[in-house]
Amino acid sequence: MKYTELKNSLKEKVRGIYLLEGDDAYFRLGGEKMLTDLVEFPELNVTSFSGDDIKGAQAFEEFTDALKVFPFMSEKRLVKVTEFYPTETEYDKYLKETFTAFPDTTILVIVNTGAKKTPLSKKKEVTFVDCSKSDRDTVVKWIYLTMKRAGSPADVTVCGQIADYCMCDMSRVSVECDKLQAYKPGERITAEDVDNLVYKDAEYRLYELTNAMAAGKYTDFCQIAEDLKSKGIDELAMSNSISAFFRNLLTVLSYAGTNTEAASLLKVKEYAVKRMKEQARSYGAPRLYELEKYSYGCIADIKSGEVSPKSAFQNLCNRIFFVDGKARA
Repeated sequence: MKYTELKNSLKEKVRGIYLLEGDDAYFRLGGEKMLTDLVEFPELNVTSFSGDDIKGAQAFEEFTDALKVFPFMSEKRLVKVTEFYPTETEYDKYLKETFTAFPDTTILVIVNTGAKKTPLSKKKEVTFVDCSKSDRDTVVKWIYLTMKRAGSPADVTVCGQIADYCMCDMSRVSVECDKLQAYKPGERITAEDVDNLVYKDAEYRLYELTNAMAAGKYTDFCQIAEDLKSKGIDELAMSNSISAFFRNLLTVLSYAGTNTEAASLLKVKEYAVKRMKEQARSYGAPRLYELEKYSYGCIADIKSGEVSPKSAFQNLCNRIFFVDGKARA
């Protein structure tokens, strides 16, 4: 199930073993809190393990023994283990017997980032909760409902603005929503409020930088570049982003597969591929090849010490925006 389904699932039935896995820390922590709240006297009925310490027969025995301990003055007790990635062999040898006949007085919470492979998510005894970063639509819906319940409603467009500025990182989204609620309690949140208060993620600003570049908006490009430098993003990092942008445009322009396949290849959303194709066509293949090659050369010159990052970045900007002494429209 998705993280957003966990709350309703717990109202219906509390299962024995939960695997909270994914790269969104906000979801992992939120799921852990929901499950911990089911336990009375957590200081007595919550036990924690590190997956790195559960190696070998004795460690697995200590772990499974902890799952069988009765709760103290509570209907349930909770055992939490972080970054736990047993192999199929370890599961069959040390865990299967306990997991199959799991004690009904214990909740096991396995909290993983997904850094390694494990068969746990495929086991019928384990309830898998997907804590991966959500798509934009889900994040926007979460913001909309959260702000409405808090009494500081915002239009869907404004909620999308918050999601974009935070790059759909739920940890940041949550903090920024709290900030907006505190700023205007009981009042509607506007786009201007978001612009003034919500910190634009550096990655989002890099996205804005390449979009301004593709649109030929030199003044906007320069303003965003200065803002990025104030945030600690130097000329080399911006040059790398620009080079990657041209490389991705070349990829979508020459790729023979579907937009869905291209999105999977580039690890972006499908609508982003459509947008990139439009930008690629506006440049044209010859111009893209030239700019990708030139941007790569600028980065190589920086790394070899032949030119300073500032000079190389300025040369790259001139090549992108000015042709025969004229700014691109």
